[in-house]
Amino acid sequence: MRLHNLTLQAFGPFAGTHTIDFDSLSADGLFLLHGDTGAGKSTIFAAICFALYGKPPGDRDLLLRSHHAPVGILTEVTLEVTLAGRRLRIHRIPAQMRPKRAGEGETSQKAETRLSEWAVDTDGKGHWEPSSKSHQEAALEVTDLLGMSRDQFCQVVLLPQNEFTKFLHSDAHGRRELLGKLFRTGRFSFIERWLNDHSRTAEKNRDAARADVLRLAERIHQAAGPDLTTQCTAPTPDDPHTLTEPARAWAQDLLRASLTDHTKTLQAATTAKENLAGQQKLEAAARELHQQQATYTSARQQLDLLQEQTPHQDALVQRRDQARRAQQAAPLLHAADTAADDHTRAQNAEHTAREHLLPEHKDLDAGRLETAEQRLRAEAAVLTALIPEEDTVRRLAIELERTDAQRQDFATQQRTAQDWLEAEPARRRTLEARREAARQAEEEGRRYQSALDSLKARLESASRRDTHLAKIAKAEQQLSDAQTIVGQTGQAYLTTRRRRTDGMAAELAATLTDGTPCPVCGSCTHPAPAAPQDGQPTRQDEQDAEALHEQAKTTQEAAAAALHGLREQAATATGEAGDTPLTDLDAQHTTLTAELTGALDRAADQGTVQEELLTLDSEHTTQTQQHSTATAGLSARNAHYDTLTQQLTELTDKLTAARGTHPTVTAHADELTCTADRLKGTAEASRSLAAVVQTLTHRTQQATLAAKDQGFDTLSLAQQALLSDEDLRAIEEEITQWREACAAHTAVLDNPALQQAAAQPSADLDAATAARAAADDQHAEAAAAANAAHTRSRALTALATDLSAAVQRLQPLEQAHGTARHLAELVTGNSPSARVRMQLEAYVLAARLEEVVTAANTRLHIMSEGRYTLSHSDQQAARGARSGLGLEITDAWTGRPRKTDTLSGGESFFASLSLALGLADVVTHEAGGNPLDTLFIDEGFGTLDEDTLHKVLDVLDSLRDHDRTVGVISHVTELRRRITHRLHVRKDPAGSTLAHLTEAAE
Repeated sequence: MRLHNLTLQAFGPFAGTHTIDFDSLSADGLFLLHGDTGAGKSTIFAAICFALYGKPPGDRDLLLRSHHAPVGILTEVTLEVTLAGRRLRIHRIPAQMRPKRAGEGETSQKAETRLSEWAVDTDGKGHWEPSSKSHQEAALEVTDLLGMSRDQFCQVVLLPQNEFTKFLHSDAHGRRELLGKLFRTGRFSFIERWLNDHSRTAEKNRDAARADVLRLAERIHQAAGPDLTTQCTAPTPDDPHTLTEPARAWAQDLLRASLTDHTKTLQAATTAKENLAGQQKLEAAARELHQQQATYTSARQQLDLLQEQTPHQDALVQRRDQARRAQQAAPLLHAADTAADDHTRAQNAEHTAREHLLPEHKDLDAGRLETAEQRLRAEAAVLTALIPEEDTVRRLAIELERTDAQRQDFATQQRTAQDWLEAEPARRRTLEARREAARQAEEEGRRYQSALDSLKARLESASRRDTHLAKIAKAEQQLSDAQTIVGQTGQAYLTTRRRRTDGMAAELAATLTDGTPCPVCGSCTHPAPAAPQDGQPTRQDEQDAEALHEQAKTTQEAAAAALHGLREQAATATGEAGDTPLTDLDAQHTTLTAELTGALDRAADQGTVQEELLTLDSEHTTQTQQHSTATAGLSARNAHYDTLTQQLTELTDKLTAARGTHPTVTAHADELTCTADRLKGTAEASRSLAAVVQTLTHRTQQATLAAKDQGFDTLSLAQQALLSDEDLRAIEEEITQWREACAAHTAVLDNPALQQAAAQPSADLDAATAARAAADDQHAEAAAAANAAHTRSRALTALATDLSAAVQRLQPLEQAHGTARHLAELVTGNSPSARVRMQLEAYVLAARLEEVVTAANTRLHIMSEGRYTLSHSDQQAARGARSGLGLEITDAWTGRPRKTDTLSGGESFFASLSLALGLADVVTHEAGGNPLDTLFIDEGFGTLDEDTLHKVLDVLDSLRDHDRTVGVISHVTELRRRITHRLHVRKDPAGSTLAHLTEAAE
């Protein structure tokens, strides 16, 4: 990236239009940007950033519009820049308010972007060719050409020394935040989150599969019952290893025991059924004999009883005959009885009516009684007109009492709600404290559970580690023995070969024959052939020695390979478990288990507290509504009570005079009406009695004549003999039934089979029934036991199949969870086998930081005259914090590393400047290698002494060797003498201005 010129208009503190010619300003490769504080030096870089990306640096929205600018001038920025070999012109107008073109007031000016590219036509003439007017397209084009985001551009092109000084002195977290933005390592954080989520999902799936196995195991427990026993260990949630193959073996063993028990119960049920059939036959024979004997005895007893009723039956025959004769005169007899009854009732009615009359009315005849009745009814009519007013008084009294009760209820509700609302804050604070304690306990439980799961894996790895280490010692001894044998056989082979070589002349001489050329010298004569020595090795001896040596080497290689394999396995197990002894891990497991149990017990209160808080919220709403309702209701009922009291007083005074000595007007009117009704009733009863006396006399005479005609001496005897049709039919039926019963029982006694049964001994039905009942109970118990055994076997078969399927599902989930958890712990730095607690993103950033440090040391070596060297450290941080992004600085004078926060101000400046330049190099390379020909360095030079300042400027001068232009933003006067081209920003009440200076001094 190379800047050519920048035009500002009404931007920031610059009121007018100002153009910066970067081509002339950077002619020497180094220029100075200086001016008073607040003049607008940083605004120039903000304008460059706004032109490129459409937003100024930082996350805040800077005020782009100048307060000093005239109303009619728009705020706009134009930048000519070369990006990746393409010369572009970017013109931007931010959104702002401008005067209306017609009329008064302001209107909204929308943001505008125009992107143009310098092109040369076929005639060799250059011109600006429009490329895009879209904000998004322009921003995307610039980002693609630069290869970096706005944050990266602001951090790399403008090197703010105060930020890199903080970066130099900050902890790993602060460095990670900056480096993460620059190198866009968020994808690695996504990987960490994905692996964590995947681990939790795998754990959830595994726990669900474990729960299925435990649920099926519990159902198998219930189905098996307490009487089935097994030698296998039942699955338990405390030992996950029992939830796989041991659980399957346990279920199959219970199933086999159940099938054996089912076979036994079936045999017992068959035997009981045969016994029951024999007892049922014996009971049927005894029951039949008992029934015949009982029938004969009962018939004899019933016939004897019937014979005793013979006199009574004779009397019934006589009474039936008399009733039939009286039946002939029944109509007249009934008429006389009816007339007598009517007369008696009329006398009683008349007597009763006169008893209820007042003394002055008792002796009056019917006519005078009617006259007194009419007078009393007239008086009652007058009082009846006043009855509604009395009802009104009673209604008002009831309403007044009800209103007073409502007043008391509302007052009680108001006091109750007020007391509850005053006590509620204390109850809420208590519940919230309990909820917070339960939540903390729940978090502790999750941490303990995670640590416990990790520790279980470490326990298994530690067990394998110790086993492999024990095998390694034995394998090392075997390798040592093999190496000794290899040395011995090798030495023997070399000795045998050397001795054979030494005696090779004698071996060749043994093959010489006169006249045959010597294979060594070619002579056909052999005057003095060498003689063999005692024990001279042969070729076969050498080959045997070599074979033994090769065999020993093969054994050694096999032992070495076995040892290497054991060491790899031990290293893998050690990497997973660490170097902690197995006993210490067991102790940690016991401690963690106890802590987890305690945390879960405390966390169990969370649900209860949450329900109580929800109940408290609901009750708060209820009590608040009750208080408001009670207050409003009490006020309304007080007003209504006063109104009712006034109305009741007025009506009571009005009716007091009308009541007289009676309690109510209604009572007075009712009493008069009642007396008139009695007078009327007495008059009617008197007239009815006179008519009934005449009817009685006539009917009595007719009935007496009819009774004599039927043979009765008197009317009374005929009336006594008279029976109703129902009574007569009852007598006849009784006579008929007695005669039929006698005949039936006689027929039973004449039956030969019953006579033969009666002659036999009495049947023992109770004993036969008891024997059959015992056999029945025995059969029922045996059948129930067989049915229960069958049901249990069938249930256990189905459950064992389900358990086998659940175990088959659980096994891959256990393995998947172990792998997922191990990967999640590795990328988050929580793995026990990890040497340092470094997350994946921190690991990537650590590699980038090493590159930055390497690039920074190139400049730092020059600035510090070889004294200081930055180094990256991934040592374990204090108190278990995350590692991987540590920085140290080594002082060559002492040869020992120092913390970066021990550097002086000047040392911190050139160390942070070196980091900034190194970071710019690395980010540029990371962005695709597009050159950044222009850099800005903001402040920090005031902390340097003169010699160090010259060294820093030498480093900046060296950047020009790479065709870079460096703009220095500073107040230091010495820089004005060293740097020829300067851009002076002047502050003025009417707005800042710019001046390009080339003199050695102002």
